[in-house]
Amino acid sequence: MTSATVSLILVHQETERVSEVEQKSKPTIYNELYRPGYHFSPPENWMNDPNGLVYANGQYHLYFQYNPYSIRDEHLSWGHAVSTDLVHWVNLPVAIWEYNNTMIFSGSAIVDKNNVSGLCVPSQYDCILAFYCAQTTIETQAVAYSSDNGRSFTQYKGNPIIDIGSNAFRDPKVIWYEAGKKWIMATVLADKFQIRFYESTNLLNWTQLSDFGPEGTTEMCWEDPDLYLMTVENTGEQKWVLSHSVGNHVQYFIGDFNGTHFINSNPKDMVLSIDQGIDFYAGVTYNHVPDGRILMVAWASNLGYIVPTTPWKGQTTVVRQLRLHKYPEGIRIAQNPVEELENIRYFPSHYDDLHILPGETILNLKGGQLDIEVTFLMPSNGSQTSAFGIKVFAGKYQETVIGYDMSLRSLYLDRRNSGLKNFSSIFARRKDAPLEPENGRIQFRLLVDQDIVEVFGNNGKVAMSALIYPDPAENQVLAYSIGGNVTIATLDTYYMSSIWPQSDDEIEKNKKEPRDFLKLHHI
Repeated sequence: MTSATVSLILVHQETERVSEVEQKSKPTIYNELYRPGYHFSPPENWMNDPNGLVYANGQYHLYFQYNPYSIRDEHLSWGHAVSTDLVHWVNLPVAIWEYNNTMIFSGSAIVDKNNVSGLCVPSQYDCILAFYCAQTTIETQAVAYSSDNGRSFTQYKGNPIIDIGSNAFRDPKVIWYEAGKKWIMATVLADKFQIRFYESTNLLNWTQLSDFGPEGTTEMCWEDPDLYLMTVENTGEQKWVLSHSVGNHVQYFIGDFNGTHFINSNPKDMVLSIDQGIDFYAGVTYNHVPDGRILMVAWASNLGYIVPTTPWKGQTTVVRQLRLHKYPEGIRIAQNPVEELENIRYFPSHYDDLHILPGETILNLKGGQLDIEVTFLMPSNGSQTSAFGIKVFAGKYQETVIGYDMSLRSLYLDRRNSGLKNFSSIFARRKDAPLEPENGRIQFRLLVDQDIVEVFGNNGKVAMSALIYPDPAENQVLAYSIGGNVTIATLDTYYMSSIWPQSDDEIEKNKKEPRDFLKLHHI
């Protein structure tokens, strides 16, 4: 190991629950201005890409790019948290530290259940291998191993396991390829807009197979590749999905993988994005999910700006379940938050047949942590209605708008007046995503959590995410219509609990005293 020795946590646990030792670790009060209540963020310091997403030994492990020392994007190591339900997380010590001027860039983790690598010592836990990009003046692929349920890792003495002498060769994603009884690694040649595949049977010796790309968009370098087999839910057909990050989104391709080559089923220049919002980057999926779901987590930000939060910078989206669905235009990814998220809902309300007049209608709902499901009836032909939707964090000087544009036939997310925005010249913007009505209706689910909104339109056919920095005291929810009337067929609303442990005194204080935006930002 390195001089920055990883602390070893001695745990004794049943595989179905987080250990008592971890639950009794000192709680951090997650109550700062803009701190999300049910999205993961570290207690302090910088984080970006999720890494090493793996289910192992009864827990979902979330590793992530992390600076243990400050809120600056440097000294990158792997932070660590675990969960048994994909909603509540327990923060743990740094799992893999930067060492000898080598930063631990993005990668993946797998369970080496049969210890085919020969790296792990006998233990009550299955062996976890972490594959990562070792970043110095060049970028190589390396591996570290853990026999204590991923709490600490030892560097493999034979690192690097792949070195092509490049400074743009990163982000290994390792999966098990059942048809060929072998391991596949996907990496990126970032500046060549290519994904390179390797194979192995012992997880240490890797043979190059093929390169994919450039295809789709090449607006910026490619990063964070992923490869997963999915079943089209309404046809039963199986297709492979190859995804990666580029610019400020996650691009994906649908096709076939034969153990050597990936073949895109769509035209080479077609661009498909998993999330069509603004703040969804480095999305990757979990390995070894017990029920076979395809679960993705992303960094809820992008490469365009540094967020105005302290003492932490960076958070994830909620965990999403991806699906494949065949639409008239072709097979596409659809997605929704994992169903486990519904367990933190409280104070439900249901409404039917609400008639919204032109302008704004105050709804019996306000707050910073909400889950809203709404279905609008499309206005009839000849209607003067040009747009309609929901506004959150609405007040005298701010609003975040989620709506449907009749002329553009698009779902849109508008944060141009959402609150604090002067920290970046590119932050204030509106983003649109094409969305056709289904059965004469537009439906969307809206997650609101202090500094982020995530929108899922028409059962997740379209997803959009965006950070916001509002005055938390101005948190009214409104329905609106422009130009004419619109009808809300159904509206279901819920408040959302915090996922972080808080004392009873803190909970009562938070109910009475909103986080002080005016004091901190002098507005």
